[in-house]
Parts: sequence; C-alpha cells; structure tokens
Amino acid sequence: MNHLFSNITEILLLAFLTIVFLQSGIDKLLNWKGNLSWLTGHFSKSLFKGSVPVLLAIILVMEMLSGILCGVGIFQAAIDGESIIGFYGAILSAVTLLMLLLGQRVAMDYEGAKTIVVYLIPTVFLVYLMQ
Repeated sequence: MNHLFSNITEILLLAFLTIVFLQSGIDKLLNWKGNLSWLTGHFSKSLFKGSVPVLLAIILVMEMLSGILCGVGIFQAAIDGESIIGFYGAILSAVTLLMLLLGQRVAMDYEGAKTIVVYLIPTVFLVYLMQ
C-alpha cells in the first residue's frame, strides 16, 4: 500500500491515459466503418486522403498498446513502486498523441489540434515524472 501512495501522481496519470486510449481504441474497433467514413471525409483534401484505412489501423494499434501498457503500469507502480512498463506506455502515449496532432494539423483542423494538446501536456509531464 505504501507504493500506491508514494506513486499516486504517476498512477493517476497512467489511469487517465489508460481510459483515454482504451476507450478510443475500443470505439475504433466497434465502429470501424463509422470512424473510417468520417476520417475519409476529414482528410479528403489532404496528403493523407489515400491512406486513411492504413493510418486508422496504425492509430488503433498505437492507442490500444498505449492503453494496455499504461494499465499494466498502474499495477506495477502500485505493487513494486517502479513502473518501466508504465514509462514505456507514457512514451508511446506521447508518440500517439503527436501522430494525432500531426493528422489534425494536416487536415487543417486547428480546433481539433488544440484538443490534442490538452491531452499531450499531462502526458509529457508523466514522461518527465517517470524518467
């Protein structure tokens, strides 16, 4: 129990990322056609227009891996007091968010890009805390 409280900031941030990425990944799995349709239109006038299905699959894998690693990292931090798995999850989460940010910028969706930054800030803070 001592590790739980001494690592509570990291654990809360890992929980945040676990929720964000597993929910998003599961949504992509359950509503693949809807997501693909929306994103095809979103990127129709960008350099990504012919690559949307492949890019969506890459983002899906990145989100699921990020969420799983962060989730496992919660338990590792609570039990061992260390969390190399959570650290890798935080790094992968930051990379995933940067990929999403790039997509929003390429699609010229600047409001969407601002939203990604809201998620990126605590993620980078978590990477800093865990390094």
